[in-house]
Amino acid sequence: MKLVEYTVRGFADLMASSEPAPGGGSAAALQGALGTALTAMVCALTVGKKKYAEHEELARESEQKANALRVQYLDVIDRDTEAFNGVSAVFAMPKATEEEKMARTAALQEALKACTKTPYEMMELALRALELTSELVGKSNASAASDLGCAALSLKAAIQGAWLNVLINIGGIKDEAFTSEYRKNGEQLLEKALPLADNIYQQVLASL
Repeated sequence: MKLVEYTVRGFADLMASSEPAPGGGSAAALQGALGTALTAMVCALTVGKKKYAEHEELARESEQKANALRVQYLDVIDRDTEAFNGVSAVFAMPKATEEEKMARTAALQEALKACTKTPYEMMELALRALELTSELVGKSNASAASDLGCAALSLKAAIQGAWLNVLINIGGIKDEAFTSEYRKNGEQLLEKALPLADNIYQQVLASL
């Protein structure tokens, strides 16, 4: 059963159990899905309102983009846990001979790289979602301003949570070119995304 097919209670119960997955990575992806869903909702509440007629096109286009990002986040919830399960599977590989040990080491390195790529993808999605959300501040239904602020907070949690998962995985990767690339690019994403999230929140806060 896919994680996205669980009830909210079922997902939370599974995460609270002794099972190592789903864990922080899938939780970060869920935060991203919730954040983009909130952004889409604010757009839906803006479309068709005479008061916001001048921003109608922006709201319509943003709603479509936000929903597309939401679908991508829902997809990565399961892919992140699948990647983690790939790491777990390595530890069941035989290690009696030198050849088996080498094969096990190589498999672990590949599995850790896969575990790095999914949270990094979440970070890219979060930046795109925050850029989208930022454009709506002051141009969307004021009655849903708090929801836009909550979207920013959820997306901030998504990108920071994903970053922690990138870091913990590259810590075990011996390919220095790979780790350097993901660390550098991840830091660049954070530098752009975190100020955006904080700015959205502050603007919403000031409007309430």
